[in-house]
Amino acid sequence: MTNSPHPDLYAREGALPGAEGTTRTHKGFFVTGTDTGVGKTRITLAVMYTLQQHGLRVAAMKPVASGCEMTAQGLRNEDALLVQQHSSIECAYDIINPWAFAPAIAPHIAAAHVGVRIEFAPIIERFNFLAAQSDAVVVEGAGGWQVPLNDEQSIADLAVQLQLPVILVVAIRLGCINHALLSAQSIRASGCRLAGWIANHVTPTVSESAAIIASIADRVAAPLLGEIGYQPELNVDKMAHTIDGATLSKACKR
Repeated sequence: MTNSPHPDLYAREGALPGAEGTTRTHKGFFVTGTDTGVGKTRITLAVMYTLQQHGLRVAAMKPVASGCEMTAQGLRNEDALLVQQHSSIECAYDIINPWAFAPAIAPHIAAAHVGVRIEFAPIIERFNFLAAQSDAVVVEGAGGWQVPLNDEQSIADLAVQLQLPVILVVAIRLGCINHALLSAQSIRASGCRLAGWIANHVTPTVSESAAIIASIADRVAAPLLGEIGYQPELNVDKMAHTIDGATLSKACKR
C-alpha cells in the first residue's frame, strides 16, 4: 500500500498558490549515499541539527520510503518520522513523505506491486511548500544515487529537479572506495554540485579506516565535511559536532 498524495493538501495546510510544478531557487542539501544502509538518515539529522545550531530554520523531507509500517494514521516510515520530529517546521507527515510503501524493497518495484507510479510533481510541490517557510530544506534520498524511482527516472533525476547541492554519505567498509568514487563521478555527470562527502563508520572497527578515508579524499574533488564515529545508539548532537557546520551554513546563507 502507499500514501497517495492528496490534491488538496496545500489548500488545507495553507500553502501559497502556484507552488506546484517546478522548483524555485532554494537553499539546502540533497543527502544521498553510496548504497542502502550507509546511515543517510542519521547524517540527514546531523546536518539539520548543525544548520539549526547556526541559526537557520530547517525543514526536511524523505520523499520516497520503502519498508513502512501500517498505523492508524496510514503508512509510516521510521526514518521519515525522525526527520519530521527534528524539523524546525511543523507539518503533516504526507508533506515529509508523500510516497510511502510497505515492502522493504526498491521503491519502483514496491510502487509496481500496488499499481502506482512514483511521480515527481507531488514531491516538488511539497518541497516548495517547505522551502517557502524555512531557510534550508534537507532532502534525504532512497538507497544510492542511481536507484530507479520509475521506468525512466531515478534518485539522480529527482536531485536534478530539486536543484540542491549534494552531500554524499560513505559507509567506511571494505569496497567503499570504489563505491564512493563511482557515486561522486555520477553525481558530477548528472550536473549536480557535490557539496562534499561524509565518512560514516557503520561498524565498530574497519581495518585501515584512516587510509580508506585518505584514499577517497585524495580522489574526490569535494571536501570531507565530517567523519562520524561508530554509534550503536543515535546521538544527533554528538554527530553534528563532527560536521563542518560553518561551511554548510555559509552555503545556505549566500
